[in-house]
Amino acid sequence: MRSILFSWLCLFSLSAMAQKTDTVFLQKLMESKPEWFGNILNKADKNQVQILYTQVNRDAGNKPRFKTFSYNLNPHHYFYPASTVKLAAVIFALEKVNRLKSTGLDAQSTMITDSAYAGQTKVLKDETAENALPSIEHYIKKILLTSDNDAFNRLFEFIGRAEINQKLKKNGLNNSRILNRLAIGDSGEPAKHTNPIRFYNGDQLVYSQPAQYDPKEYELNLTNTSMGKGYLDSADKLVNKPFTLINKNAFPVNDQQKLMQKLIFPEAFPKNERYNLTPQDYKLIYTYMSKYPTESNYPKYDPKEFWATYAKMLYYGREKDAMPDPNIRIFNKYGDSYGFIIDNSYFVDFKNEIEYFLTAVVQSNEDGIYNDNKYEYETVCYPFMKNLGQAIYEYEKNRSKKIKPDLTKFKMNYK
Repeated sequence: MRSILFSWLCLFSLSAMAQKTDTVFLQKLMESKPEWFGNILNKADKNQVQILYTQVNRDAGNKPRFKTFSYNLNPHHYFYPASTVKLAAVIFALEKVNRLKSTGLDAQSTMITDSAYAGQTKVLKDETAENALPSIEHYIKKILLTSDNDAFNRLFEFIGRAEINQKLKKNGLNNSRILNRLAIGDSGEPAKHTNPIRFYNGDQLVYSQPAQYDPKEYELNLTNTSMGKGYLDSADKLVNKPFTLINKNAFPVNDQQKLMQKLIFPEAFPKNERYNLTPQDYKLIYTYMSKYPTESNYPKYDPKEFWATYAKMLYYGREKDAMPDPNIRIFNKYGDSYGFIIDNSYFVDFKNEIEYFLTAVVQSNEDGIYNDNKYEYETVCYPFMKNLGQAIYEYEKNRSKKIKPDLTKFKMNYK
């Protein structure tokens, strides 16, 4: 009996070890390429680098199994997540639409946003849409193609701040919160108020949502919420105090990748943990997450401002003349603000049968001043993201797999 118990404990211990995140591999990989990562490794803490890389291995039934590797991962060490929070809003907005489908509401319904509190703005039309009318679906397209801030703000208002944060916790994203709209100085009391909204199918009103108020604060156990030595205030005057982000959105690397894994592989999670999304919802998200702005007609983008690989930081960086590999698609959501560059991605190479998850953040702010728009994006952050994506890709290209993945479901129609 004791022998059986000992054997069982050994097996349990080995299983636990197998599931433990590897914290060595990524550092060794970067150390093997000093020409790419030497400067970053010498000041990784200063650049606030965190990386999470997850291999995908398929079983005989094509079901994915994950093996995760991390570098400097710390969910309590705060970084500003910028636009990466928008992917959560996309998912939660579609879930809310599905919950309200008995009213006749769908993602294509015309969405008319009103105002009811100081600073709120109305939306009656959207000239970038084929029918010139705003809708949940069109806002999602703009978020995933070019990270449109106003589109996110309208989904934030539709879902409501309270529901967004309830959904984060329901999905086990326990170190995350989404408190405010983006790029409009939204904070404090105004952020707790969201607009009244009406939805129409043609001329028929199908759903009316009154203005909402959320009094909660959503405190988290975070470090590093005060940064640098100074910042420019709203009047562009220098304040010689650390810049505080204590009441801002939070979305750590591990929560970002968990959200992405459940979106890409719902079948790998218990049914009661999956998102309430339809096959059409998944197709919409997959298509526009991986579509290039240059492939879109509605919205239509100027390729000089939004080139093909504009949103694909990992692997392509921010090089305007980068030629996208026809065999590769990157399903991702990036963010950039306050010197931080973040990208949360699922990477697919159809020709070489490669797939993996890669999520990373890096920051550069050499003068320690915030809101001055002087960040080393071009010389530090973009090259790091490009090099990291290509280093992982090259490793995956040579990694042997017992079973090749069936990637058919990720082949989208981009016409």
